[in-house]
Order: sequence, then C-alpha cells, then structure tokens
Amino acid sequence: MTLTTPILALVDHDEAGALTAPSAQVLTAARSLTSGPVVALALDTPDTDALARYGAARVLVADLGGRSPRLSAVVADAAQAAMQAVGAEALLCVSHYLGREVAARLAVALGGAPIVDVTRAWEENGNIHASKPALAGAWETSIHVEDAPAILAIRPSAIEETEAPADANVEALTVDFSAAADAVTVVSSTPQERTGRMPLTEARTVIVGGRGLEGDFSPAEELADLLDAAVGATRVATDEGWVSRSLQVGQTGVSISPNLYIGLGVSGAIHHTVGMQSSRHIVAVCDDPDAPIFEIADFGVVGDLFEVVPQAIEVLRREGYGQA
Repeated sequence: MTLTTPILALVDHDEAGALTAPSAQVLTAARSLTSGPVVALALDTPDTDALARYGAARVLVADLGGRSPRLSAVVADAAQAAMQAVGAEALLCVSHYLGREVAARLAVALGGAPIVDVTRAWEENGNIHASKPALAGAWETSIHVEDAPAILAIRPSAIEETEAPADANVEALTVDFSAAADAVTVVSSTPQERTGRMPLTEARTVIVGGRGLEGDFSPAEELADLLDAAVGATRVATDEGWVSRSLQVGQTGVSISPNLYIGLGVSGAIHHTVGMQSSRHIVAVCDDPDAPIFEIADFGVVGDLFEVVPQAIEVLRREGYGQA
C-alpha cells in the first residue's frame, strides 16, 4: 500500500523572492512519499516557476492580513488551514528555528507526530518513515508514524533536490488566526548581513576552519571561493574571535549536511562533529595523525595545511575551478 493523499510542503523564499534551496529539497522529499499531489504553502508572493519545476501541483498563498511570517503561531495557523483545505495527512518544512517551532505547534493542535532534523524520509506500507541523528550524533534513529499527521522538518542539504515539472496552480488561502497569532507584533527586523557566499546551512560544499588555521582564515576563504562553498568554523575559532559566531558549526552552533565537508585544522571534537557528521563526503587536513576527525573522514591528509591547501588550490585553478 502506498500513500495517495496530498502532502503539504511549507516553503520559504529569500529576500529576492526566489524559492530557497532547502525548500526545493522539501518538495523533493514530499514527492517521494506519495503518488498523490504535492501542495506548496507560500506565505508571500510565490516563485511559481520554481515551485512548478520542483513538482508542486498546487500552490496555496496564505492571506496573513499583515501579520508577520516570522511568527511561528501565524505560520502554524496558516499551515493548519492548508492541511484541512487539501486533506493532507503530512506536512514537510525546513528544519530551521521557525520550522521546528511550527512543527511543535502543529503537533499540539493536530495531535500529530513532529520529527525534526530529518536526514531521510521514505514511505513503507502506507506509513511515513524518517531517520535523524540522535544522542549528539552518535546514533541514527529511525521513526515511523501511525494514525497521526506526520510533521517532518527536513535538515537543509540532507536531501538532494531534483526537478519534476508540474502545473503549480496558484490559489488563495483564507486563514482564521488564533489569539496566539495576534498576541505578538513584529515592530522591526534587520536581515542578516550577507557575505556573498551561500548560507552555511544551504551550501553543497562547506570549508570549515579550526584551531590549526591559527587565526588566518585566508586559505579557507580562497578554497571556498574556488569551490563556490560556504565557510564555517569550529567553536575555538569563534571563541578566539577569528570569525563571526554565526559561522560556528557544532552542538552550540549550526548543523550542516553538505555534499562535501572539508575541515582545515579541525581535530574533530564531539561538540563539532555532532553538527557535521551527516555530510555525504568528509575530507580532513590536519597535522595530528591521531585526530578524531580521521575516524569519520572519507579522505584524510596528515600534514601542514599551509603546505597542503596551496597545492590543492594550485591544482584546482589548473583544472579550471574559479573561472567565470
């Protein structure tokens, strides 16, 4: 038995109005779970072309009545109205701070089963299954949902987005908002400063610098520019003030699941690896042959990164990387 009911995908758009990469991944995951239609819920003017490209058969645009889409109560009310309107038995969203809050609110309102930081989702015998890291990344837990709406928050970059063109018919959605949604008003907000690189949680390739860089992040930045990658850091690098705290990867920073992780001077302490070990391919350059990072690395280089990285950059330039 396979699912034939609609699945709702709560999607995000960036400041320019374009569908975000993690939302494309959410749509891809939703398509894999049902033979029925995938319905996208947008909270602002939708990127209809992109939504159609990634398989949204319908696009519901919620009328927020001037309320802020940054408030989880507002978004949860809109998502609940959308699920009821289309008869969806599952909702997928991005596992960022807002997505996790919305998943929790929906679970309470619908008696559903919220699963966040999902790295894989599949359908089996009519039930939705998901896997996610647990216990500081030491275990991977598999969960399946029975007799309750499944609410899955997908970790960015954990799933490779694929295209499957659909019609993406746009419809307006009327929402009855709760007292909680009207209890808070956003007075002002400031967008996070952009560096010109991909956001850390959305990048397919991430270069992370650790203590071994000794405060000089130029090798990491140059390598990132060649590979169109994001730059991250370990806790010690941010504690020392070498880079912004927003770049910290790990238990007290952000969690990432890129296609390619390259650690430069990263030892691999557990508080760091918990935030990156679901990366598909892990490369480590470290001068300590006993560093824990080599236990999880797919490819490791024991050596002085200030000798190894310039050689790698030279080869990449020779192969045409970084050329417009």
